[in-house]
Amino acid sequence: MSTTIVLKKGLNIPISGEAELRVSKAIAPGIVAVCPPDFKGILPRLLVKEGDPVLCGSPVIADKKNPDILLTSPVSGTVKELVRGDKRKLLTVLIEADDEQKYVDFGPKDVERMDAEEVRQALLQAGMWPWIVQRPYGIVANPKDTPRDIFVSAFSTAPLAPDYGFCLGEKIKEIQAAVSALAKLTSGKVHVSVCADTPGQAEFAKLQNAEIHSFKGKHPAGNVGVQISNIAPIRKGDIVWTLSLLGLASIGELLLKGKCNFRRKVAVCGPMAIQPSYIDTLPGMPLKQLAPFYGDRPDGIRFISGDVLSGRNAGVDGYLGFFDNQVTLIREGVDKELLGWARPLRYKQYSRDHSYFSWLMPWRKYDMDTNLHGGQRAFLMNDGYYAKVLPMDIYPVYLTKACLAGDIDKMEQFGIYEVLPEDLAVCEFIDPSKNNIQDIIAQGIDLMLKEMA
Repeated sequence: MSTTIVLKKGLNIPISGEAELRVSKAIAPGIVAVCPPDFKGILPRLLVKEGDPVLCGSPVIADKKNPDILLTSPVSGTVKELVRGDKRKLLTVLIEADDEQKYVDFGPKDVERMDAEEVRQALLQAGMWPWIVQRPYGIVANPKDTPRDIFVSAFSTAPLAPDYGFCLGEKIKEIQAAVSALAKLTSGKVHVSVCADTPGQAEFAKLQNAEIHSFKGKHPAGNVGVQISNIAPIRKGDIVWTLSLLGLASIGELLLKGKCNFRRKVAVCGPMAIQPSYIDTLPGMPLKQLAPFYGDRPDGIRFISGDVLSGRNAGVDGYLGFFDNQVTLIREGVDKELLGWARPLRYKQYSRDHSYFSWLMPWRKYDMDTNLHGGQRAFLMNDGYYAKVLPMDIYPVYLTKACLAGDIDKMEQFGIYEVLPEDLAVCEFIDPSKNNIQDIIAQGIDLMLKEMA
């Protein structure tokens, strides 16, 4: 293993509601959603219509720009409904699951004997390609490209993040098969980053055909963008690919067993969760099925598919995201305080800047809500303030302002190729100006895609 990379910048957010390391419920959803907006960069073309039967692994959607990229059904069943939004934009394909699941048989593969083209075709045919995300821009990778390197983060430091050792420790054989296969697709290396402080990471540190990196630090140390920045930064013209451990497990099972299996352990957590723990379920599961965790009373609760910093506000009528293995339940902060700025004795509220005396209890967890405790105003003119929580060699304020101005030259100069919105989520959390920094970065990336890609 390489030398441990210690990141001194960052911030761990002390929010309550961590999931216990036990699977409390297995959910076989009756309805499963395939949501094209989960896959940035894909322009969906429907391959099915209402009433069509599908198997687990059957193609449902293809990319208009690259028809080889498919989104497949995570269950066998019948296409129940096609949900569209403004201008008939396809939002969701709802599939009613069969009681007994049937799978498309793609046949097991001998990973060691496969060449790069065989690996590529196996992933495309089974709809596993969308697991591969390209940097810069965070879009689904182009199968015609050859990436400089491939990066995998084997841990997460996000608030209340799932324990990857608990969720995927038994999938080490599948993960190894996927790493060995993906190593054939790059001209460089597969880089796997593990956490130096977590004992459950030992198995991931033994993966072959990969270069292992050990990280130690606060959030966002677990973000693959931060890891790339500290291992081999992205420069203009570079293309790298990233995958999650969840994606590696699914790809490995396809290669070893010849079938698609999207089931996963999902952490249901957060201050509003009743007995937070793990469930065994599928992506696209309706969040309404989590009723035992919120007491059948969803009013006043925000349902987040993902973590509180960069997850998606799905709502009680929403669905678990394709890439997510965490659902966070948090109270909607709609209450307002009279003269709140004049009340420093707030032992039940957290302040990173020691504005309240809660800093005297560093061990404490807080029942945080969505209240911003203030309104939007001009940016704080001190880039060092935000840089204290961002272990990357960029200027977050200048980059954000360049995105606001739509100045492509400045965006390139200040590091737009190195980041995704999630990398600046902690900057948004501590921002006294209450700006939506992640949305601003996302708008900048969209402009880059339009003008440069």
